[in-house]
Amino acid sequence: MKNVIAIILVFFGWPVVAPVMAQLNESVAELDGVGVEEKLGDKVPLDLKFQDSDGKEISLGSIFKGERPIILSLNYAECPLLCQLQLTGLVNGMRDLKLTTGKDFDVVSVSVDPLETVQQARQIKTRYVRQYGRPGSAGGWKFLTGSEASIKALAESVGFQYRYVPERKEYAHAAVVMVCTPSGTISRYLYGVNYPPQTLRLSLVEASEGKVGTTLDRVLLFCFHYDSATGRYTLVARRLLKIAAAITLFAISVGVIPAWWRRRPVQSRQSSERVRIS
Repeated sequence: MKNVIAIILVFFGWPVVAPVMAQLNESVAELDGVGVEEKLGDKVPLDLKFQDSDGKEISLGSIFKGERPIILSLNYAECPLLCQLQLTGLVNGMRDLKLTTGKDFDVVSVSVDPLETVQQARQIKTRYVRQYGRPGSAGGWKFLTGSEASIKALAESVGFQYRYVPERKEYAHAAVVMVCTPSGTISRYLYGVNYPPQTLRLSLVEASEGKVGTTLDRVLLFCFHYDSATGRYTLVARRLLKIAAAITLFAISVGVIPAWWRRRPVQSRQSSERVRIS
């Protein structure tokens, strides 16, 4: 970075560099205190109360009730860009899954803006449920608004660090979703604005405690592990070798043992005949 600035200084001079540096410093300052502190294995506070898009007061305990895994995100309706990219990316990933919200898993999007209204929550829910395009799935995706105290308590419980930037009248925050178990334990963090279907599916299978997915899904989960550096599940060679060895041993057993068993009577008769001849 210093070398780049030096080159710009040589060619363009300080009058050009000064505004760029000021903007850079301002952007860095806005991100101070913004990020994610992973709290895998912790539980979200189930007693926290919010309002759903119909204006009904509900507790998180009424959502995390042990039935389905849940994808949790913190966004807000007036976000100029990042939240829209993130939720659109989530919808795109979910559309390619055979699993369906409200049946196999739920999605909960909580606004970080305490001034956000029920009407705004209803509008944003309508937009993304329409994009999702699965009939009967609206009940599986909740958009919640709440008090500043409830929002901060939830954000702190999942390690979601954000801050309001008065100069821009915006919230600075990360793009991340938390995949939680049906009882509200944080199982996985998925970062960015793109969510590959395989990553979503395996994350949900992992968080479901055996309630979601097929036998094949659980075998795949055994073969893959989550790589936090890439944000995806990657193949584990050692596990694959174990499975290959087990399959090979099974195939040998199926092929050799019956053949050996069929040869036993022949060998026994031959041995008896040798005894009689002797």
